Amino acid sequence: MPNELRNFLALTYDELEDLNLEAKEQRRNRVATHKIQEKRLKYLTDEKRIKAVTVLFSDLEGRLHMLDYDKKFLLKSWDNLTFDGSSIRGFTAQRESDLRLGIDWAAFYWGPADVFGSGKVLVFGEVIDKGGTSYSADIRGVLKGYADALHEKKGYTLNAANEIEGFLFQGPDAERRYHETGEFEYVNTGGYYHSLPGDPLRTFIDTTAEVQRAMGFQNEKDHPEVAPSQFEINYGYAEVVAAADHIQLYKLICRQVARNMGLTACFLPKPVVGVNGSGMHTNVSVSGKGKNLFWDPKGEEKLSKLGYEFLDRLLTHGNDLCLVFNSSVNAYRRLDPHFEAPNQLKASAVDRGAMIRIPIGNERSMRTEVRAVAPDANPYLVMYSIFKTGLDGTTAKIKNLRQAERYLPDNIYTAIENFRKAEWTTKLLGGDVKARYADLKQGSADRCPRLLGTVVKAAEVQFHHEVYNQFLWNLF
Repeated sequence: MPNELRNFLALTYDELEDLNLEAKEQRRNRVATHKIQEKRLKYLTDEKRIKAVTVLFSDLEGRLHMLDYDKKFLLKSWDNLTFDGSSIRGFTAQRESDLRLGIDWAAFYWGPADVFGSGKVLVFGEVIDKGGTSYSADIRGVLKGYADALHEKKGYTLNAANEIEGFLFQGPDAERRYHETGEFEYVNTGGYYHSLPGDPLRTFIDTTAEVQRAMGFQNEKDHPEVAPSQFEINYGYAEVVAAADHIQLYKLICRQVARNMGLTACFLPKPVVGVNGSGMHTNVSVSGKGKNLFWDPKGEEKLSKLGYEFLDRLLTHGNDLCLVFNSSVNAYRRLDPHFEAPNQLKASAVDRGAMIRIPIGNERSMRTEVRAVAPDANPYLVMYSIFKTGLDGTTAKIKNLRQAERYLPDNIYTAIENFRKAEWTTKLLGGDVKARYADLKQGSADRCPRLLGTVVKAAEVQFHHEVYNQFLWNLF
């Protein structure tokens, strides 16, 4: 159809940023759900140039799924959107396949037409079971329920910001074709902070940053990382559910921008052995009554008693949660001490090999940084595990807990065993969801070589949960 016959929504980046920042402020201020819903439904009704609404949700492993609903259909049926849960790994069995998607109207985004297509808007969904309650394997819903309950009972707001590293490789399907090529091809070998203006890596970073800015991310800084063709694009903190949503959108934006350039944005934790891997350093804090509860000007490193109790509980349960933070076979290549790997179960203000770092901060920015998180982990499960453990977990009676010589597992099999045996992970997720998650991870591990060796094996890429190929999985 000729473009002149179309009349689909396509806004400038400035217009997009204004709309997304307004929605972000409403979400931050916890505007009543019914008011947001009314406003969004009216907008969709009045804006004739919108043709479809993309509803996003994530499965148990953190893989992002998207359904496009015709706008007119959604306006009539938004409260009864059903889908087949048995097709989603980690969700229901075939005999109980029907699930519903609720709409989280506060998590509404306008995307650039040149990246997401014209005439569309995006919104995050909430998976609902047959009984009308939040579905137990939809960890986004679990996280949202936990955060809302804490705010209601204690006035707490859970805050997070993530530093997500990735690689940019030649070709639009570099991961899917890895079993054919046996290698990833760099687009840039400039190194830390260095990329010439106009080269593919710099163009990719600039374009991604522009899209993020338009979608209300409020960027802070971006740069090439230490390894060749590696990048990091930082943005501001948000309330915990919004922060996890931002991770999913960040990776989606990166992949889409890269594909438009004929390249691949890759979030494997260690796609190339011999250079630094990619992490997702997760900065967290808790605020109440407008104050940062992790800040204490008289505390050691300016961290409050609550902050130290929080990190002590995380160190106590570090091995229990390692499978959550490092959820793939490939992730255990990154936990290599030769590359500033955060594989030590300790806390430090300076040691980047520590699982938890205490960054320099002030009254506004004081936080703890959980460094032992890979970029392919389920962001909702990571956030829920960190905050639930930090606030409600136990503290081990280990001498000098914060500096004890303890290490995270160096392979996924030990991590699975620790996760299965831990009482805490049962309390965290419930027995059913815990078993589903562990079984999925076991399935991934069993399709890969038990001993990693020094060369990335095709299977650890081919059967990686973010390089999803349903045909391949169905061969087993």
